Amino acid sequence: MPPRIHVPSILADGAEFALPAGAARHVQVLRMQPGDALTLFDGTGGEWLAAVTHMGRGEVRVRPGAHTAIEREAARVVHLACGLIAADHMDWLVEKATELGAASLQPLLSERAGLRLAGERAEKKRAHWRAVAIASCEQNGRNRLPDIRLPLLFQAYVRQPSSTSEVRWLLSLDEAATPLNQALAMLPPGQPVTLLSGPEGGLSAAEEAAAQAAGYRPVGLGRRVLRAETAPLAALAMLTLL
Repeated sequence: MPPRIHVPSILADGAEFALPAGAARHVQVLRMQPGDALTLFDGTGGEWLAAVTHMGRGEVRVRPGAHTAIEREAARVVHLACGLIAADHMDWLVEKATELGAASLQPLLSERAGLRLAGERAEKKRAHWRAVAIASCEQNGRNRLPDIRLPLLFQAYVRQPSSTSEVRWLLSLDEAATPLNQALAMLPPGQPVTLLSGPEGGLSAAEEAAAQAAGYRPVGLGRRVLRAETAPLAALAMLTLL
């Protein structure tokens, strides 16, 4: 299977072009040669089978063939909204959420969030997470990048209006929460879902109350306490892989 390389620009069939620096380094590390095949995708859908036409120290050129409108998206659109957690754990969450098919990821600045990001630092962190998602798509075959959003204050997030077609679920440890498998059994096929999950230490009581007031239904993942990066991924897997 040819290596998969993400390029940020919209491609044109048959038009030779130089790969951006990051993609060119990727091809150089793979020690590809002129004539070698690779798959290109720009993150907006579909892919191009391409060939390397020039390998230089400072430039790598490729020629894409015809566009193939192949998709490998999950049958159900699932959006994740997660409290910020420690940096390496957040990277892992972004990588695996991309792999499992999340349509978007909204980091939240909640009361117990492990990070505090704003301004230029938030922009840099978002760019980093986007790069993590791109690398995951190159590996897993997705041709659409998830929407990695800027961190947002929790209270501002829950005040946003919801889509009339989506279901909102809050991952909760409350014993009264509906077990996720039961909630899933009552969910119509293909209905979009937004999953809200807390950071290390969970959401505060006030945040849980605000989420429920905004239409988030508490759902549970069983009696064990899962880590902040594990819980949303377990729920995502149930929604996209079953």
